[in-house]
Amino acid sequence: MLLTLPQVLSPEAVDYCRNQLLSAEWVDGKATAGQQSAQAKYNHQLPESSPIARALGDFILDALVQCPTFIAAALPLKIFPPLFNCYQDGGHFGTHVDNSIRHIPGTIVRIRTDLSCTLFLTNPDDYDGGELVIEDTYGNQSVKLNAGDLVLYPSTSLHHVTPVTRGARISSFFWLQSMVRDDGERALLYDLDQSIQTLASEAGLNHPNVVRLSGVYHNLMRRWADT
Repeated sequence: MLLTLPQVLSPEAVDYCRNQLLSAEWVDGKATAGQQSAQAKYNHQLPESSPIARALGDFILDALVQCPTFIAAALPLKIFPPLFNCYQDGGHFGTHVDNSIRHIPGTIVRIRTDLSCTLFLTNPDDYDGGELVIEDTYGNQSVKLNAGDLVLYPSTSLHHVTPVTRGARISSFFWLQSMVRDDGERALLYDLDQSIQTLASEAGLNHPNVVRLSGVYHNLMRRWADT
């Protein structure tokens, strides 16, 4: 399931992040790439140890937990601390698949990457190119969102970022381990959740069909979820 979430960050929150990044020191983006993807990666990013990256990562995580659609779609169990990258002057990232396991530096925690996330911090009019192209069962999906919007997609997907030929594309990116490993099962739960929310708004929380479908949702979670 590929899902775009608008305004995960407000315009004011985006401005705050961008202002903090003005004083950051960027390094070669190959630092966090695997052996294969390092051969295709041409961008810059903040070091994982950067105090600015850590503070802004916490800021983004606080916003995510207040986004019901993100929680419903991702069903997050563990989230890798958000990282930050910049593409400019022809920077791009060739076709690759994300590493299956990510180790959080300085801890013993490892995360299975079920879902990949890109949170755009630059408006599309500010740069040319820089589309995130994701290959899925319906063909290539080209994603270029407004600042503050997020795209969520399976980490199993082949994807690439096209060259940025004007301006700079700044984003946050991270991965998460979902309580529900299987993408198809997550998609069914998300569709069911959204249908329950719609029905509840029309018929009320105590309507028998809302109660019945909520029971189905939670019983499926018991069957499929890891905690």
